Amino acid sequence: MRLKDKVAIVTGAGSGIGRATAELFAEEGAKVVVADIDPKGGEETARLIREKKGVVHFVRADISLDDDARRISQETVGTFGRLDILVNNAATFVLKGFAATVEEWKQSLGTNIIGTAMVTKYAVEHLKKHGGAIVNLGSISGFIAQPDFFAYSATKAALVQMTRNMAMDLGAHKIRVNAVCPGSIITPASFRHMEKTGMTLEQFNKEEGAKTFVGRAGQPREVAWAILFLASEDASYITGASLTVDGGYTAM
Repeated sequence: MRLKDKVAIVTGAGSGIGRATAELFAEEGAKVVVADIDPKGGEETARLIREKKGVVHFVRADISLDDDARRISQETVGTFGRLDILVNNAATFVLKGFAATVEEWKQSLGTNIIGTAMVTKYAVEHLKKHGGAIVNLGSISGFIAQPDFFAYSATKAALVQMTRNMAMDLGAHKIRVNAVCPGSIITPASFRHMEKTGMTLEQFNKEEGAKTFVGRAGQPREVAWAILFLASEDASYITGASLTVDGGYTAM
């Protein structure tokens, strides 16, 4: 077990990549704090972990709110006594370009950038006690241009740079900071996009798969394995890095 006796926070763990990561961490021996704005999704993730005899605690939180961002770490340490790993997965998806309104920009920046920064700020107070690992969820959208997308892409590009700066600032405290940048992954957000555009799963997989070397979209668990690697001691000499998990999309 690669995370035996570790305590990990996974934000946005109520579905998709966050849920897959929380489940995998629990399987690898971690005590997991599931943080999500959606109580139904968060409780479902916690239930799935408990079914497999994992140790889990759910915190309902909106990371764009400073008090909630602080409370995630407070409840973690109050419940499990320590904190070793933070996975910043929570995000909002404003998939627009010039059409994005001021309020939508505030929403995108408030969650994806400011919320992530605040969750990390409060977690670091505890991680500094004995070191640990932080994994930020970026996206290939932070590296490539996509049409009518920059209200989202800009936040993911910023997360990649935040990762580098955080790694520099926290290295002396034995805290490693890395990013995982997924490509097209089949998540609830993907299904919402399919519904909006009238696509079937087969059509989505074919369209997105054509942009990769492996001929398909990815699964949340495939991203979770990369997050596990960077959070574990297997990556003890890796910090300030961004790992793309995209089936070769950005290498095309």
